[in-house]
Amino acid sequence: MPQGAAEGGAVIVLHKLNEQEVVVNAELIETLEPGPQTVVHLATGNKVLVREKSDEIIAKVVEYRKAVNASGKAVNPIAGYERERS
Repeated sequence: MPQGAAEGGAVIVLHKLNEQEVVVNAELIETLEPGPQTVVHLATGNKVLVREKSDEIIAKVVEYRKAVNASGKAVNPIAGYERERS
């Protein structure tokens, strides 16, 4: 089971360039920019630069999604992360 799924969370663990762990909400990932380092673009507008290759991140998200679908629980990906409107 993916990291965070057992506790009902929507998170995957990635690693910044300095090898520090960063926990990312898998439901908020919009796009990945592959390269020597991968840029993870989130629905919140934030970007995270990580060591994992895009195919590794995709595999983690797919594993997470399989666990969510198997549980039968709906997930609201933006609950608590809505952007403020000007």
